Amino acid sequence: MNIQIDPHTLERARERGTNEAEIRDVVETGLAVPAKHGRVGKAKIYGFGQQRHGRFYEQRRVEVFYTIEVGTIITVTVYVFYGKWEALDANSI
Repeated sequence: MNIQIDPHTLERARERGTNEAEIRDVVETGLAVPAKHGRVGKAKIYGFGQQRHGRFYEQRRVEVFYTIEVGTIITVTVYVFYGKWEALDANSI
């Protein structure tokens, strides 16, 4: 399925510490997370191992929310959380 990344999503990605390649990866291979307003949500955990805003974080969790219209995935927004998750499975998301 074609993935159309909205400019708003890219702007938020830059602000929050992710990029277009990770957004596409989350949509294609991430695990489903609850979403509101008829949207679809997926999340994926990535290693980070560096500082952000003066604090060290081991991992990043990237969540992408999108709609599907006429066979095209259209992103709505992206969130990035920093921390440490115990496992990389559905229970950790």
